[in-house]
Parts: sequence; structure tokens; C-alpha cells
Amino acid sequence: MPSLDMVDHSPHHPQPAPPIPTASNLILIDNYDSFTWNVYQYLVLEGAKVTVFRNDKITLEELIAKKPTQIVVSPGPGHPKTDSGVSRDAIRHFAGKIPIFGVCMGQQCIFDVYGGDVSSAGEILHGKTSPLSHDGKGVYVGLSQGLPVTRYHSLAGTRVTLPKELEVTSWIAKEDGSPGVIMGVRHKEYTMEGVQFHPESILSADGRTMLKNFLRFQGGTWAENERLQKAGPAKAPASKNNILERIYAHRKEAVAAQKLVPSQRPSDLQAAYDLNIAPPQISFVDRLRRSPFDVSLLAEIKRGSPSKGIFALEIDAPTQARKYALAGASVISVLTEPEWFKGSIDDLRAVRQVLNGMPNRPAVLRKEFIFDEYQILEARLAGADTVLLIVKMLEYGLLERLYNYSLSLGMEPLVEVQNAEEMKSAIKLGAKAIGVNNRNLENFEVDLGTTGRLRSMVPEETLICALSGINSHQDVLDCKKDGVNGVLVGESIMRAPDSSQFIRELCAGLTTPAPKPETKPLLAKICGTRTAEAAAAAVDAGADFVGMIMVPGIKRTVSHEAALSISEVVHKARKSSAKETPIAASKVATDYFSSTSKDLAAHGPFVVGVFKNQPLEEVLEKQRVYNLDIVQLHGDEPIEWASLIPVPVIRKFNPGDPGIGLRGYHTVPLLDSGSGEGKPLDFQSVKTVLEKDKGLTVLLAGGLTPSTVAESVATLGTAVGQVLGVDVSSGVETDGKQDIGKIKAFIKAAKSFR
Repeated sequence: MPSLDMVDHSPHHPQPAPPIPTASNLILIDNYDSFTWNVYQYLVLEGAKVTVFRNDKITLEELIAKKPTQIVVSPGPGHPKTDSGVSRDAIRHFAGKIPIFGVCMGQQCIFDVYGGDVSSAGEILHGKTSPLSHDGKGVYVGLSQGLPVTRYHSLAGTRVTLPKELEVTSWIAKEDGSPGVIMGVRHKEYTMEGVQFHPESILSADGRTMLKNFLRFQGGTWAENERLQKAGPAKAPASKNNILERIYAHRKEAVAAQKLVPSQRPSDLQAAYDLNIAPPQISFVDRLRRSPFDVSLLAEIKRGSPSKGIFALEIDAPTQARKYALAGASVISVLTEPEWFKGSIDDLRAVRQVLNGMPNRPAVLRKEFIFDEYQILEARLAGADTVLLIVKMLEYGLLERLYNYSLSLGMEPLVEVQNAEEMKSAIKLGAKAIGVNNRNLENFEVDLGTTGRLRSMVPEETLICALSGINSHQDVLDCKKDGVNGVLVGESIMRAPDSSQFIRELCAGLTTPAPKPETKPLLAKICGTRTAEAAAAAVDAGADFVGMIMVPGIKRTVSHEAALSISEVVHKARKSSAKETPIAASKVATDYFSSTSKDLAAHGPFVVGVFKNQPLEEVLEKQRVYNLDIVQLHGDEPIEWASLIPVPVIRKFNPGDPGIGLRGYHTVPLLDSGSGEGKPLDFQSVKTVLEKDKGLTVLLAGGLTPSTVAESVATLGTAVGQVLGVDVSSGVETDGKQDIGKIKAFIKAAKSFR
């Protein structure tokens, strides 16, 4: 019984292609194999005139006299040295004269002719399908990665004996993703290719396309083939079934189905947008102009592609996006196409969320095959700041409609072009940002000169970005010389072991690691202050925060009169010399907590009001009355309250509580063991929290004293740099009252720690 997942890829109702003038006398050498008929069928269906000769029924001299336009060497049993008849002599003679293609034993003949060893492949295969990885060139032009191919062989050419004249073009990947058994070879100079698998099998996908690609070859060398392809009449017409069109058709079906799902219907999306739930956006064009590099970086998140297959399936989008942002990317491009690029709209949504609260965050681009307003609205609701519109796949009327709709949502699109004709459409549209794709979307071949050739057509004020093929700092320098404003880089960053360092090398040419951030002294918070005298002593000793307990009915609650006096004392001592450095002036995004920590370190001392499970209205009123600089929430208050309180918020957490590292709400989390009872903090739990989130900075409280504060913080090891400051209450008291001597000693110990 056949397997349920078997797919018959044979042409059930084949439509023959028109005759190919350059394939008018193709000779197929039959190595006594039943598959020869299938090879013959595919060649004829693609327009070739084919004559078949068995390998021992024609001599080389007779073969030469036939004046073939191409030679195809069929599969066959046995070993090429002993069982291929005239095949190897034919390869030797016609090499460099006409195109040659070998299938299974045919490839083994090529391998053997040039001195390679054909021996056991390590397994016997009979009708097994395997996912093929390939280089996207030659017979593989226009084919997706991972396509199933059928294998009938026990022999194969070995990698260690690969002849210098040949290069590997396809392979079966090992479990770890590295190249395994050779499945295809190509001569480096001559128009000669071979495949170890059977493209003519009904279980092989796109086998007919491979043979069609071979039939387009002309001349005996790749250089001659290129010249003849450009010459004119003999040039093959563009394929009607290129990869772009296949993806386009697939996405149309998927979007049509999605529109029918309750909660994802167009009316549902419009209702959500009308309720203003789309995340805040920034100007894509303005952000693209700001970069720490000479050429702005559009860093892309994608796990695979039609030309390269799957190469970064294990990477999660938000972690990668955060690295890109902090390394200097001006834009983060997120592939949301699921089949070929292994992305989704959820990736984009997660990327936008991880950038929440990040000063000078990058713009977020939805890179997708967009043909409908629905996709643009979906992108905006997920947090996109811009979308990609591909001129090649859109009629001008539809392109203009989508462009204007995107503008109506506040998003200036990135308009992608690939040639001069498409550039004219983008200019006519009035696009402010144009991406020139160096990769031909019909066959996925790359030409890095494309962007430079089209730059002169574009008005000076229009931003030009080079898309695809950028892999080195020299590529970036060449783009700069051509007047390019930005480069989009995806696969090479995704493959890099350290994406942050790769960006540094790619965009700035710096091979040394980024400098470590400067270590600042610990900030000190003296809490439970109930007198102006204690507040003044704390400030004079260098305290950065003076905390007052606003919770009614407990032993450290401050009186109304004392709170007014303490606030006045601290505000008079405020550093008049503190200078603000506008965050907007930076060209690099910074982590939310890094930014808030710098602000707190630069502008104190601050008056802090501590609240616990009190009504929001009471918190707001006391903040106003006592002119509190910071509100500390020490109970179970909703995290969202931080957005409603008009001053920075310190929020208390136990180590391990959810929400500690949530960006864009509390200014800094306070990790505390209790509520001023002197209970020691579990520093091992703190270390676990900090190691999990390297961008998190915290205040620490719980059982700290002048004599233990330095030793306690030091137990955090390498995570100690994430501690912004320390908070003390009972540790500076004697008999329940604040002890000015202990206050001074605690502040000195904290400030001396680093």
C-alpha cells in the first residue's frame, strides 16, 4: 500500500512546450536503464528533438558524426568504469563543445572522467525520497530548497576525491544541517552538470523544470552560454512559473482563507484599528536617516529563503530583534511569509513588543508579498511602521492604491524595484524610500551592481536602499560610493555566531569587540525617612533617593508636616549642575532600563513616596501634594498604573515574580524580601533573574546594613553590573529610629563598592 504522504509529480496531462531551436538534435545515451524512457519523455515535452542510442550500439566516431546539439547520459546499473559503454568517451570529447547533462550513472561518469572516486555511498537506496539542498544555479534556477528528489543508487562520488574541475551543486543535508552525500556537480568552466538523483521519477518535484533549465544552456562553456543567452533570439523566454509568482499565488490563497476566520475578518481588523489599539508608530523615513554608520542598516529576521532553504530555524524573532536594535540597526525587517521564509505576523508582533519603551527604537518593516489593503492593516495592528511593496508583482493601479492606503495609516512604504522600468514606476508614485533588489526575483540570482546602476534615476532627496547580496564591509563601502543610503542584510546576520559583532564588522569595519559599558557607583536609597534632619543628613552624605512611607497606620508612616519638610529639603539639594542629554539625539537604540537608569543616576537626589495597595486616586493626590519625584509601589498594584502616574515609578517585586523585566512601565524594579522587616534577600534568586535578562537593571533591598551591603552585592558575580543601587530601611535604624551615623556609613559603603 503506498504511503499517504507520497506525491506523484509526474505530468499527468502534459502539455508539450514549443520546439527549442537550440535543442534540435539532442542525443540521449541509454545505459540500459528503464528510467531512460522517462528522461526521454521529459526532454521531448520541453521541446527537444531527441535520439536515443544504447551505450554499446554506437561508437564515438559515429556519435561525433551525428553532430549533436546536447548530450544527456542516462542512469544505469553497475559502475561507470565498467558498465557505461561510450558514455565516458562522449563526455571527454564533447566537453567544452556542447552542453552535457548526466543523470545518476551519468553524473558518476562525469565524476570518474575528471579523476574522482565513485564508491559506496554508505547505504543502498531504491526509490527513497530525500529533501534536496542546492545552490540555486544552473539546472536549479528557480527551484525552492528542500524539494523532494528520488534516489536509486548505492554508489556516489566522494567529497574527498572531488576533482578540482568540478564543484558541488546539490547535496542531502545531514541531521546537523551540514552538507552530506553529493547529489549534483557542475564543471567550473564547461556547460556540464550532473545529478545523482532521478529528476525524471514521479516522486521527484520539479524534475521537468531541471531538464528545461538544462535545455536552455548553449555553447560549450559557461562564458559562451552567458554570451549567447544575452545575444537575443535564442534566449529563453522568462518562465511563467517563477518563484515570485508561486509565492504570490500561495499567499493569495492563504489571505483569502484568513479573511473568513472570525476575529481575522477585514471588519474585525478595521474595528480594532478604529478603537486605536495599534501600537504607537515612528517615521520609517526619519529613522532610516539616523544611523551610527555611514550607511544605515536594515537588519532582517528570516529563517529561510527559496534560494538558500532553511538556515536559521532555531532563532526566535524578539531575541534577534533586540540584538539588532542595540547594535545600531535603523530598521528591523521581519519576514512574515510562512512557507518559504518560515516567518509569521506573530514574529512581527513579538519584535514590536520587545522594542517597547526602547528610546530611539528602530522602525519595524513588514517584509511580505503584499497585494491587499488587508495585509497592510494587519501589519499596522501588529506594530509595523512600514511595509514593503514589490513593483514587480503589482499592476501600477494596484501599486498606487496600496501605497496611498499605507500612507493613510501613517506608514511610508518601502517600494522595491529590480530594474529601470520598475524604478520609473516607483518615481512616478512619489516614493520617498526605494529599495533596489540586487536579487532577481524570477530566478533569485544576485547582481550587486544593480543598485548603483539605478541610483542616478532617483531624485537626491529620495532614500535608496540596497536589498540582497550584502555580505561584507567592502560591499557596504561600495554601496556608499554609489550613493546608497541603506543596506538590507538578512541571511549573513542570521547565520553569524554573534550577530552584534557581525553588524559592527559589516557596517563599521571594526573587528574588535564593542567596549564594555562604564561601571558607575551604586545609587543609595534611604527609606523610611520621617524627619527633615535625617533627610538632610542622607542628602549631605550622597544619598540618591530619600524614601517616605505613605502607607497609613504602620510604624514608619511619615506625618503630613514631616513629608512637606522632607520634600523641601531634598529639592533644595537637587544637583543644579546636572545636564540632560536628550535621548532623541542618539542614533542608536538603548535598552529601556539602561536609559532610565542613566536618568536616575544623573538627576538626583529624588524624593520617593512609598505606597502599598492604596487607591490610585490617593497615590496621585499625595504625589501632587508632596511634590514627589518618584512613586514606589510596594504592594500588588497593577503594572499598568505606571502609565497613569505622572512621575517615574519604582515597583517592588520578589525575585522570580512575573513582569519584573517588562519594559515601558516601571522605571526600575526593586527586588525586595519584604517590607522593611530586615529579612535577608535571596541573592541566588536575584542572580538567576539577572542572568536571564542581561538588559535588566534593579534596585536591591532586604536585610542590608552598612557592614553587609558590599559583601552581599558582590555575591552576584558578573551580574553585579546590573545592580543600579541599594535600598535600606531597618538596616540604618537603632531602636526603631533612623540613625544618622548608620545612614552615613551605609551610603559610604555603597558608594565605595565600585
